[in-house]
Amino acid sequence: MLEFEFLDVRTTNRVATVTMNRPPVNAVGVPMYDEIKALFSEIERHAPQARVVILTGAGKHFCGGNDLDEFLTMNPENAAERMRHVREAFWSIYDCPLPVIAAVHGVAVGTGLALAGSCDMVVAAEGARFSLPEIQVGAMGGAKHASRLVPQALVRRMHFTGDMVPVEELARYGGIDNVVPGDQLLVAATELAQRIARHSPVAIRMAKRSLNHIEYMGLKDGYAFEQSLTGELSGYDDAKEAVTAFFERREPQYTGK
Repeated sequence: MLEFEFLDVRTTNRVATVTMNRPPVNAVGVPMYDEIKALFSEIERHAPQARVVILTGAGKHFCGGNDLDEFLTMNPENAAERMRHVREAFWSIYDCPLPVIAAVHGVAVGTGLALAGSCDMVVAAEGARFSLPEIQVGAMGGAKHASRLVPQALVRRMHFTGDMVPVEELARYGGIDNVVPGDQLLVAATELAQRIARHSPVAIRMAKRSLNHIEYMGLKDGYAFEQSLTGELSGYDDAKEAVTAFFERREPQYTGK
């Protein structure tokens, strides 16, 4: 198994917790982007028992953004290659076959916001703050990820101003699943993860596949795709076990087959 320098991974009760650990604020550089991609694109290898993943940060902050030292040496000739590492890390989270919950505390700045926005759900600590400071550091990006969390008008205000926005304001728009006291952040994220992990691993993965595929589709095409997965799921033993357990009034015993 690959040893990570900037990520800590542990699995308990079918929930993998991935902790970004690059003091002092978990700022992300190319090597850490590559680790994120390696982990999430092969989550079965690194957390084989997991059905859900929690992404969080060590220390006082979730993620303080991109490593600004890299911007000092960026130019039009090397920018495209560097940006590839960035987006592939984000895509690996979005495309991860398991649901991913961001557990955000402190700040989620730029890259931090994009990491959270790449996840399926966000749980945040009271007082957490989000921002898109790219305009202040000669960069662009993060607005599309922010649009998964808040309406376009707020995305534009954040992008144009670079100002920090408290999670309590973002939560009003429904993009934050829950805001909890800081000492309850991982407890709340784990409770949410466990509510998902109790379901069939086959159904969980198919639900993730479905939700990603239909996110930007129209109603009719999106629902038709969902129906096609119902047909596919009906060929698994877990689907029959779910119905049988319901009628027998017992907890289902899933095998992942």
